[in-house]
Order: sequence, then C-alpha cells, then structure tokens
Amino acid sequence: MNIHEYQAKALFEKFGVPVPKGFAAKSAAEFESALAQLPDAPVIVKSQIHAGGRGKGTFTDGFKGGVKFAKTKADALDYANKMFNNTLVTIQTGPAGRKVQTIYFTQACDIKKEYYLAILLDRATSKPVIVASTEGGVDIETVAHETPEKLFKVLVDPAYGLADFQVRELVFKLGFNPAEAKNAAKLIRGLYTFFWETDAAMVEVNPLITTPDNQVLALDAKVSFDSNALYRHPEIVALRDLAEEDHKEIEASKFGLSYIALDGNIACLVNGAGLAMSTMDIIKHYGGNPANFLDVGGGATKDQVIAAFKIILGDSNVKGIFVNIFGGIMDCNVIATGIVEAVKEVGLKLPLVVRLEGNNVAAGKATLAASGLSLVSGDTMSDAAQKIVKLVA
Repeated sequence: MNIHEYQAKALFEKFGVPVPKGFAAKSAAEFESALAQLPDAPVIVKSQIHAGGRGKGTFTDGFKGGVKFAKTKADALDYANKMFNNTLVTIQTGPAGRKVQTIYFTQACDIKKEYYLAILLDRATSKPVIVASTEGGVDIETVAHETPEKLFKVLVDPAYGLADFQVRELVFKLGFNPAEAKNAAKLIRGLYTFFWETDAAMVEVNPLITTPDNQVLALDAKVSFDSNALYRHPEIVALRDLAEEDHKEIEASKFGLSYIALDGNIACLVNGAGLAMSTMDIIKHYGGNPANFLDVGGGATKDQVIAAFKIILGDSNVKGIFVNIFGGIMDCNVIATGIVEAVKEVGLKLPLVVRLEGNNVAAGKATLAASGLSLVSGDTMSDAAQKIVKLVA
C-alpha cells in the first residue's frame, strides 16, 4: 500500500525524522489557511499523487511541473490553483496521468548538499538493506548505471537491528561533517525504526539534504507498506487513498482476489501466482498482450469466480478471456460452475478460452460441456494460449 508524501512526513516526525514544515490542502478553500501556517518566505508547492517524476511532469492542459518553487505566497496560491483538480502526467503515471486532489505546501529550505537514502528488503539475503548515495535529487537508476561507485549498501541483521557501527559507516561514507554527523545518525536511526515498526516495504528519501546550519532533513518521502501486515496497523490503513488506486483492484480486494491491471487486451483468470505469471508469459510468447494479473487463489469459491469475471469486464480494453486452472487444492468443477454462472449472469459476448487440469477435472469439463456456452477448450496451456491470441487478433 502506498501513501502520499505529506502522510509519510507526518509519520516520519513521529519517529524523530526531521522534515521541513508543511501543510496539506484537499480543497481550494483550504489553500490560504494552509499557507497562513507557514512563514512569509519562499514555499514549495507539491502535487500529491502516487507516482514519481512529479517535478518533471506536465499537466494535460500544458502547465509544466507538479512541484514548483514559489517566491511568495501569492505565487504559491497561483500554482496550487493551476495544479488542483488537474491531471498530471509523469514518467510513472503513463499517458493517462493522475488527477491531483491534494496540494502540499512546504517551507523552502536552503540546500547545501543532496543525498539519497532508502530502506527496503533485500530478497537475496532476506534482510533489510539501507541503500545510500552522495548523489541525491536524481534518479537512483541513473546513479547505479553511470556511477555505481557512488552507491553503497548496508545489510541489517533483523534479529539484532541497526548497529551503531553501521550508522557510523553510513555517516562516514556519505561524508557528513562533524556538526552534521550527529543529526544524520539520529535521522538514520529514526528512519530504520520507522521502517521496521510499521512493516514498511520501502522507505525512500530523495533527496535527503543538509542545510548551511548543519541540519539534516528528509526533503522528500516515498513510502509503501507490506499489504500482508496491514492488519497490524489500522492507523496506516486509514491513510489509504482509494482515489489513487484502480477501481478494479479495489473491488478485487473486497473478494480476496489478487488483481493488477495491465495494458493488454487478453484477460487472465488463474489460480496461483506462479501459474498467473506463466500464463502472462505464454500469452506474450504467442504474440498477445495480457490485460491483467488475476489470481483467484487455491481455494476460490463460486462467488469469487463470478466476482472475478465482473472485474475483468470492467476493463474496456479486454477483448478476450483466458481461464487457466490447475486443480491442486482447487476443485476444477467449482471453477467450472463459477464460470458457467458468471457467463450467464454477465451475458458474456467476448471470446472465452478455458483450460482445466488437475483435481476433479473430468467433472469440470463435463459441467462446461453441458452448459451450452460458447467457449473454447484448451487441451494444454500452450494450446489454450494460442487459441485466445488468435481469437482476439
């Protein structure tokens, strides 16, 4: 689950991570009151969307920049009005962009130097890893590609936690002066505590900055949380912004379905994440484009299958559906029954290819055969994939 920058910074402060003073506004009527709480000094105006590249983004009406430096509060108000309820397109949003529904005003800071700092899970070692660089304020991928020597990592033993010598190593490698070092160490410890105690999946600060008076601040904040651990954090769940999520993904979560929207035209309904990935791969292999990742799980019910079909049909790009089921725990006849009822309920007119294999497959195929539905059976995954690609071509 992702949250906005202003929400992340509010959480940072609770863990002792210093950030510039800032206030968010969710309507044009709140702009002036938010600005009134800031000093009479330059202001940074930030569009709040769940995507990076805001500063280099362009609004659909041609206005450039989702992050603006304003010399005066009047300028800040003008920028906010141009951003609010406008659609911002960045390198991460895709051409559709995201509608800006929250504006974040922060106090501008004098920047002496910019750094990069992130904490995430290193899957190779199953340990948290702190990734840092002296090159902040730019895409970290560019730093890794062009100047890898300026990027370094510190693995943290989850049983012991972040050790003092590791904090000193980070402070030394980032090159903080003695006056900055104490503040930097406190920030790094607070950031790691935040990462660990909130079950975050990723915490990224780009840039982390130093100021002429030796402060060390998180100038930006990008945070995502492990969805599997959210039951432990109702206060974080309350921060979820449904307007930033695909409505089909929201609906899928209500039925315990794992759904991710893609930009293809062949919808996939599969049981098991590994099989779902393989299904998308084989569709691509035969020249098609998957429209989604949809895993109904190993114990899906008839109602979940019906819900899955309705979610799939909520995507206007879908031109055909590929159901690929391997019955291990799953009973193929349960899936078949759900398919029959779903097709009848939604009045499906799109091409449908079904491949069933495994537990109770004979009964499942018999249910489909007796349904009178216009569907195509696939003998193997390869056979079924070729058939659906041909049908939507």
